[in-house]
Amino acid sequence: MAIPNSAAESHFHFSTVPGIFLQDENSTNPDTFDYASSNFGLIQRPYPSDPQNDTLTPSTQWPRLAEYIAHLNTTAPPETTYKLLFLGRHGQGVHNVAESRYGTALWDCRYSLLDGDEHGNWFDAHLTDLGISQARTAHEAWKRQIANGIPRPQSYYVSPLMRCCETARVTFEGVGFPDTEKGEFRPLVKELLRETLGLHTCDARSPKSVIAAAYPTYIFEPGFSEEDLLHKADLRESDSARDARFFEFLSDVFASCEHSILSMTAHSGAITSILNVVGHRRFALETGGVIPVLVKAERRKGPAPERVIESWFGRPLCPGEGCGKK
Repeated sequence: MAIPNSAAESHFHFSTVPGIFLQDENSTNPDTFDYASSNFGLIQRPYPSDPQNDTLTPSTQWPRLAEYIAHLNTTAPPETTYKLLFLGRHGQGVHNVAESRYGTALWDCRYSLLDGDEHGNWFDAHLTDLGISQARTAHEAWKRQIANGIPRPQSYYVSPLMRCCETARVTFEGVGFPDTEKGEFRPLVKELLRETLGLHTCDARSPKSVIAAAYPTYIFEPGFSEEDLLHKADLRESDSARDARFFEFLSDVFASCEHSILSMTAHSGAITSILNVVGHRRFALETGGVIPVLVKAERRKGPAPERVIESWFGRPLCPGEGCGKK
């Protein structure tokens, strides 16, 4: 994991544009909110860019939001840009079931360090049948929103872990966007979009050649290594180090991607850090859940404010066992 350059001439400052989605509001309960039946949380409201006397209806809300984002980018100073991020969590994985079976304490302290048990293998964990069903729920939710005029993602990013690769495929392949028809879905696989690094074997990734064989249309970012160079069998990434990693990830995306509507298929820890980096309220997603966030990025002079950067963080060993609890 690279450490941000403290001598950088400029850096991004990220913030959330509030009032666009229900998930932005403190009154929205993450434990009961259903993105699929709530238009992804899109709030019915006017925007400053709306034409005069425009009719506010559900069928115009998404197109007007797209126009608003275009308006923000057109009128913003050169150092400021806005992007709408659709953050999707993978569906239920084999490891999620195992953690429920053993309980979080025993999972973190023992079973997460193994490759599996008599019920199955969770190294670079795959989706369960329920996880695939949850991804299909997201697929159908996207199809419904297409009918409502949702702006299509112009770039797709995916974690290299198998459960995210499969979730992205089931969610988007053939959903109805021109670049997601069967055989044409080509997301960019990004190494830093992974779950919390280290210790847990479910968060170790398969070799690049194995991922490529399973998802031959996927594109790997330049420099993507054959073997997993980030996973450590004896140390676990801290929350602050993960936030620093996702600050680096978002800085890379905002600097290199010219598009304003992005999809990112990732993990609970990854999405937690992204929301933290952009100043969004904490909003835990269920497996298979989706949260959209409108992000403002301002390029500012000088190095980024000092962050707590920890390359790796490890807890003491439990008696006779490794302890993976963060």
